[in-house]
Amino acid sequence: MSYLLHIDASSLGEASVSRQVARSFRDEWKGAVVHRDLAVSPASHLSAAGITARTTDPAEHTPEQAKAAAVQDELIDEFLGADAHPFTVPMYNLTMPSVFKAWLDQIMVAGRTLSFDGPPPTLGRPATVISARGGGYGPGAPKHDMDHLVPPLETVLGHPTNLGLDLTTVLPELTMARTCR
Repeated sequence: MSYLLHIDASSLGEASVSRQVARSFRDEWKGAVVHRDLAVSPASHLSAAGITARTTDPAEHTPEQAKAAAVQDELIDEFLGADAHPFTVPMYNLTMPSVFKAWLDQIMVAGRTLSFDGPPPTLGRPATVISARGGGYGPGAPKHDMDHLVPPLETVLGHPTNLGLDLTTVLPELTMARTCR
């Protein structure tokens, strides 16, 4: 089944500008949509069991490793099965929400989503990072060098030796700026 996988990391619910922008992507999609709301159901942070599960023969897994591998496999299968990915990742304290980083850590697994001897399975797949931010961090802005969200995501999500997604960014800025009355 083809579907759009929307990964949402905004904690603000309906008040989230990132979520409002992402909704327009979902509304235009001509197919099934899977929405994983990390603010409601966060991925667990990567544990020692999750790290060692991928370097240990499954027949020798401890119960903790087996459970960690099952969590990773569920998230990876969902990710790999999608045709396109909007990622709602607002800027919190100059970087990504920790729930999104935890999700990334769970899906970035050698032999599944990462390949050391060829292109990744998601190479060229369309993806959009939607990242609202209260201030201005775009090119030429005084705080441009303080954006610790978009550059790392461009590397992790878009670089062809990582996930290799065909990445577009949508960056609503100044969402917390005061307006004239």
